[in-house]
Amino acid sequence: MSFSRLLVLAALVVPTITRQTPFTDPASSSKSIPQSHRPSYDQSARTDFTTLFSSDQFLNHDPWSPDEWNGLVSFARAQPVRCFGADSDMKYDVAVLGAPFDTATSYRPGARFGPNGVRQGSRRCGVDFINVQQKVKVSDHLNVVDCGDVPMTFMDSKVALRQLEFANKELVRREAFRSYNQTSLAKDGKFHPRVLTLGGDHTITLPLLRGVAEIYGPVSVIHFDSHLDTRKPSTASGPWLPGEEIPVTHGSYFYYAHKEGLLAPNNANIHVGIRSALDSWDNYKNDWEVGFVISHAEDVEEVGWQGIVEKIREVVGDNPVYISLDIDVIDPGLAPATGTPEIGGFTTREMRKIFKGLEGLKVVGADIVEVAPAYDSQAELTQIVAANIGWDMLALMAKTPTVV
Repeated sequence: MSFSRLLVLAALVVPTITRQTPFTDPASSSKSIPQSHRPSYDQSARTDFTTLFSSDQFLNHDPWSPDEWNGLVSFARAQPVRCFGADSDMKYDVAVLGAPFDTATSYRPGARFGPNGVRQGSRRCGVDFINVQQKVKVSDHLNVVDCGDVPMTFMDSKVALRQLEFANKELVRREAFRSYNQTSLAKDGKFHPRVLTLGGDHTITLPLLRGVAEIYGPVSVIHFDSHLDTRKPSTASGPWLPGEEIPVTHGSYFYYAHKEGLLAPNNANIHVGIRSALDSWDNYKNDWEVGFVISHAEDVEEVGWQGIVEKIREVVGDNPVYISLDIDVIDPGLAPATGTPEIGGFTTREMRKIFKGLEGLKVVGADIVEVAPAYDSQAELTQIVAANIGWDMLALMAKTPTVV
């Protein structure tokens, strides 16, 4: 801003300025200080904030209009909406939803603070900005809102996941803002909002898939992660008694999703970026039985990002797709704030290339999980990475409507 504009701004903020009288330095009564021009404020005058903040001379929009807001940090500048309250009748195409949950993690807790951490990281993104990599402006195609966080209890994982399931189902059952002159992918033939969920540990994907499958049936999952997350629960080890229920965790939720029929059949689901240690070779056998194909992280060195994309497309075909991304798919040198970091991950450039290559897939929902801001640097590296990946997820949704 030019100095002349700063002077105009100062004139708006300070209606009346009076000149101070000379004063003496108390530390040295013999040394006189020249007359000061420090301003004082006339409290009787009232600043016209409407003029100050709305002037076209300083801003390109009117922040006091019904459609604008100031100061709130929503994901990528999406409109903050009380989706379960006063704004429940409002229609939209994509709802951003926070899931502050980490009571089913096996290593580092802290992902309950992930939703707002990702929002903080998204301050330089915008649904109304052009995504140069994806060559699209999301707001041209989708009405995106931020519904805030689901109030998930920290005292009982089962109850917390039920809260998320109910909230997500409530959103995806509604009618979308936009409709198309084509056949919807939804079983009821209607167009429904899609949800981008900010986690939270990875367990949240199970209740989210329940809501998606209710609308579209079983979906193909593209799972970006360093871990398989298809662990088969067993009472052979651990504190559980025979016949006692074993709680779902962020390492077993896909096993339960398979048992509930939420995943596309015929191994039309894929893990991308796998590289963690295994406790048994049987993990691979179990993973295949659950319905997944595996692409390991080192594959990118052999076939490049193009080969990764080809494999994904081959596996999921034309099915409705749900994308679930654990931030630990990225190398911890670039995204350290994760619940279970593993070395040897993808770079952010490789991830963006892969997402660009997924254009045209019928993405019906997505989540970004395991961001734990307490382990991040002051530069907010992980939060910024996660936010930009979420922005690319929205771009994929913007490019391809949920039509047959």
